[in-house]
Amino acid sequence: MSGIGESVGAVIEGGLLGRAVEPAHGEQGRSGHAPSECLNCGAMVTGAYCGACGQKAHVHRSLSAIGHDIIHGVLHLDGKLWNTLPLLAFKPGRLTRRFIEGERAKFVSPMAMFLFSVFAMFAVFQMVGLTVPVDFGRGFIDGASSPSTFQSEIQQQITALEQEADGLGPADPRAKEIEAERAILKTMLGDSSAATLDADITGVKWLDEGVIRKWQKNPGLMLYKLQANGYKFSWLLIPLSIPFVWLIFAWRRQFKAYDHAVFVTYSLAFMSLLFVTISLISLIPRGAGWAALLVIIGAPLHLYKQLRYAYGLTRFSTLWRFAALLVFIQIVLVLFLQALLVLGAF
Repeated sequence: MSGIGESVGAVIEGGLLGRAVEPAHGEQGRSGHAPSECLNCGAMVTGAYCGACGQKAHVHRSLSAIGHDIIHGVLHLDGKLWNTLPLLAFKPGRLTRRFIEGERAKFVSPMAMFLFSVFAMFAVFQMVGLTVPVDFGRGFIDGASSPSTFQSEIQQQITALEQEADGLGPADPRAKEIEAERAILKTMLGDSSAATLDADITGVKWLDEGVIRKWQKNPGLMLYKLQANGYKFSWLLIPLSIPFVWLIFAWRRQFKAYDHAVFVTYSLAFMSLLFVTISLISLIPRGAGWAALLVIIGAPLHLYKQLRYAYGLTRFSTLWRFAALLVFIQIVLVLFLQALLVLGAF
């Protein structure tokens, strides 16, 4: 499947998943077609929906209606998306606070927004070519060389090292250095029989043999798995982030863990959509500079505004918490990357 086809499929998948976690809202039955009793449970129907099981009173049986359901499920999200996006982009704190306080029927829920934005982000990444090359580690040092030329050059270096080693005694310290360099070069050639660099780097057997050795043998495959796991396990950023947000509000008991979860999830959804935007802007001639400027200014400003207005803070309270969050974000990213490295070994 082409990259564009995979991208479209990912967007559809994300939209459908987002719709799956989002309750229906605002859909009206078609007048004149509602049955007197529910076709699903048999209860009497007095409106657009059954009061017992929630099924629509009108049941369509046409291909055009199925097409409408697909488009509606992917892009419309029951009309809530267009209420949510402007607030998420420009007034994130107000959106977060309104959702927490119970104003939810008109907005896309944080998790549905997160799912949709993450799938859209990875779809756009595929579309613009931001993917890991499958031949990473097989010629990435000299990008101008063909794979065969690269392998020939590495083989010449190995031969030179072997010739140098022939003139050294077994006790010579240089002999050990040559063996290590030779192992590295053979690993770059993809020689699975080459000795690994150091099987006991950490002293933890499952980590050395299950993770580090796999990265040494096939870095391209492991990078591909790292990218795939980043796509599948992006939701891990939510539970990893919530404790750090709770920490800066530990003595403010009016804010609950649920409040922090809504804050984190909406924030991650916006950042995903921001990456979508800058990826598309970077395709425009001379757009890379504008994309970088948008990241440098837009991301911190959005976090500051969401933090201040979601929790009703003063400027000073917001600034020191904002500074703390910037540090915590680095910790969360490191923890997330470590989790992906471990997951990539399985």
